[in-house]
Amino acid sequence: MLPAGVIALAVSGAFFTTSMQNAPKNNAGLRFGYNAIAGKCGNIEVNCDDVPSDDMCHISGTTGPLAYDKQAGNNCVNALWHREE
Repeated sequence: MLPAGVIALAVSGAFFTTSMQNAPKNNAGLRFGYNAIAGKCGNIEVNCDDVPSDDMCHISGTTGPLAYDKQAGNNCVNALWHREE
């Protein structure tokens, strides 16, 4: 009887580990940022955040053009912040 209990415990532990790896991450504040061309949104999309932080969200790494929130009318005028992973 003991080996059956050990096997059941091992299977349930493996299932729990797998289910925790697939648990949803906190996506609060997640926004897609876009490059801006004369105030209109371009077609480059990056992961950004709408929660203020020390770092602005850039299209390419930590430098270069800022990423903007897409508003009604395809307007890109509000800069977004870097998404902390």
